[in-house]
Amino acid sequence: TARSFSNTPLSRGQLMDLLWAGQGITDPARGLRAAPSAGALYPMELYGAIGRSSVTGLEEGIYRYSPRGHFLEREGGEDLRRDLATASLSQMWMAEAPVSLVICGIYGRTTRKYRDRGFRYVHMEAGCVAENVFLMAGSLGLSAGIVGAFVDEEVAAVMDLPKTVSPLLIMPVGYSK
Repeated sequence: TARSFSNTPLSRGQLMDLLWAGQGITDPARGLRAAPSAGALYPMELYGAIGRSSVTGLEEGIYRYSPRGHFLEREGGEDLRRDLATASLSQMWMAEAPVSLVICGIYGRTTRKYRDRGFRYVHMEAGCVAENVFLMAGSLGLSAGIVGAFVDEEVAAVMDLPKTVSPLLIMPVGYSK
C-alpha cells in the first residue's frame, strides 16, 4: 500500500472509476454491483474526503457516492483530510493523498436477514470493495493505501455520517511520490 502521495490532482473520471469499482452497478436490470454482497443487500456506502484542487472539476469537501445514477452528492464543503488523518490515530501521511475514500457499512441492511452473522458478511464485503478499489487504482496509474486504525466515533464525526452508517476502512488514493 502507498503511504506517500504527490499533490497531482486526480481527474473526476478517475475518481468516478474508483467509486464504480467499489460499488458501481454492473447489471442495471437486477441492480447487481461490482463487489459481491450477501443476499444482494448492499450494505456499503462510499464517501470521499476531497482536498482543495485535488480532483479536477470538483470542489473540496465530503461527498457520498450514489451507485444508482453513478454520481456524487456533496455532503460538506470543507477540506477535512487532516481531520480525518487525526481521527485515524494521527496518521498524518493520509492527509497528503488528494482523496481519501471512506468505506462504510450499514449493518442493519444485512443483519435484518442474517442476524448476527450479517456483521461478518458486511466486513467481508468491505474487503471486496477495498480490493476492487486497489485494482482500479493500479489500472489507472494511481496508488492507494488502506487504514483500519482509527477511532470510529471520530471518523463518523469528521465525515458527519448518519448514526446508522459505520466507518469500516479508509483508503487514501493518489499518485505516488
